Amino acid sequence: MKYYTHTAGLLLAATTLAGSGVAWAEVKGVVGRASDVVIQGSILEPEKLQVSDDAELTKLINVPDGFKVEVFARDLINPRMLAVSKAGHLYATRRSIGDVILLKDGDGDGKSDKPITVASRPGIHGVAFDDDKVFLVTIHDVYTAGVNADGSFGPLKRIISDLPDAGQHANRTIAVGPDDMLYISVGSTCNECQEDNPENATILRASKDGTKRSIFASGLRNTIGFDWEPGSGHLYGMDHGIDWLGDEVQIEEFNALEEGKRYGWPYVYGMSGLNPHIDPPEGITLEQWAKMSAEPTLGYTAHSAPMQMTFYNGKSFPAELRGDAFVAMRGSWNRRPPSGYEVVRVNFQNGKPVGFEKFLDGFLLQQANGKYGYLGRLSGLAVGKDGSLFVADDSNGIVYRVSHEGAVDSADSAVSVPDIAKKKPESKVAFDLINSAKNDAIMVKSAFNDGQPIPLAYAFDGENASPPLEWDSAPAGTKSFVLIVDDPDAMEPRPFTHWVAYDIPAKTKKLREGVPGSPVLAEPKAMKQGANSSGSIGYTGPKPPVDDPAHHYHFQVFALDVESLGIDPGANREKVMDAMEDHVLAAGRIVGTFER
Repeated sequence: MKYYTHTAGLLLAATTLAGSGVAWAEVKGVVGRASDVVIQGSILEPEKLQVSDDAELTKLINVPDGFKVEVFARDLINPRMLAVSKAGHLYATRRSIGDVILLKDGDGDGKSDKPITVASRPGIHGVAFDDDKVFLVTIHDVYTAGVNADGSFGPLKRIISDLPDAGQHANRTIAVGPDDMLYISVGSTCNECQEDNPENATILRASKDGTKRSIFASGLRNTIGFDWEPGSGHLYGMDHGIDWLGDEVQIEEFNALEEGKRYGWPYVYGMSGLNPHIDPPEGITLEQWAKMSAEPTLGYTAHSAPMQMTFYNGKSFPAELRGDAFVAMRGSWNRRPPSGYEVVRVNFQNGKPVGFEKFLDGFLLQQANGKYGYLGRLSGLAVGKDGSLFVADDSNGIVYRVSHEGAVDSADSAVSVPDIAKKKPESKVAFDLINSAKNDAIMVKSAFNDGQPIPLAYAFDGENASPPLEWDSAPAGTKSFVLIVDDPDAMEPRPFTHWVAYDIPAKTKKLREGVPGSPVLAEPKAMKQGANSSGSIGYTGPKPPVDDPAHHYHFQVFALDVESLGIDPGANREKVMDAMEDHVLAAGRIVGTFER
């Protein structure tokens, strides 16, 4: 075993996570850069074990009373994500090969026939079905195709080609939400770092034609598995914890995912634990970042490596399991003793998660010589049309089928998940909502004239740099400024907000081009930036739909009688405008146009 020792600011305290039954040591970051403590981490990679006889293999696997596990398919090399089509066909993606295979049991013997390749693209990983269509995702691209009656796919059509570059977490996953939108998980490029692209470490929400997308939730290191709870329609996901905080830290996080929320990574982990390895952007403390971040609902054993997750919507399992979630845990390489190598059940009661239970294990074995070995590294899950649960092992190339030995209701088990997506009501640009007797009292200038086109460098498809801005004529008593950039010509949301900045010092009358997207700026000192409608912080350039008439972009400056709005960085337009109420002394704007 190798040990890696890290010196950083932390304190160790033993605690038990409620609901998980897992004891873990919480690492707490100490604010400041001069702390001194040692973290010890392990590298322990179990040996791959292979059992060629199906009956002998399944005898080694533990399953709850009343359930049976069988080998459905062998010699698949690298089955990763699983999905079942509307017709009931089972598919697996194979990352190392770069294809999607169809697994049919044509003769009804309980075993898959020879796999059929139905699509092929390098790096293909995520797969999701929507009636007679399929969506596939690679590192950078999203494809769609029709699904034929025999289960084969029609020609692939690329609808997205610019997902962020990969790195440590290159495995994208995809699902169709109850709001008829695509949800795409994009992992971080690293264990812990400040990402250059705000779409990394997120779940994205995109239209089915790929023409528009936004960040749904951020601060997610690598949420490969996510799904909607069938009764409530709430989205849940299982996120990978940060490595090298110790064998027991950090937990794997089970999160209730909500639009616009941040989930801590890379600065905060678990139950508001402060990561001592990395400092947040200038002007923000670790405590502030924790306050701005949502805590997980539950946590599971560190380093278990959660993969695909699915809510059980079949009818053949006992009633108490219906509506629960299942998560494939691929298994650790950096914990002593190893963790994962199992399928766990997330027990839901009254639509809320209350704890974890092991469902399928026995894949991790400690041998006579004391060394560890594994029978499988579990990656994919899907509920079959008959209610059975399919489980993919991407290491030994096996797909298992787990069934209940009681009476089986083989009727169509499709469940309609309610759409609880928040629909934002239409509004006016900020300038027209502010009640000020001195609107237009501030003269605003930029690199374009009022009513004229915005140069390409300041558009999303150009350099996506913020344009230079300058203003004057602030009235006496001005103590700060607010900047809001709105596009009232967007379809949804209307207006689409491209920039929110506040607590701009009163002495500031100019912003240079290319302002960085930091939550708090060093220059102008203490200027805060909020969330735009794309879900990132700071400025995002015009990107109207192709062939739309020119959109109008309102760059609006407001003079306030308070030095600070008293709200955290990262606030959205609505929160900023609520805080501005009754404090606006004067306003001004310049309007630019842009057409693609």
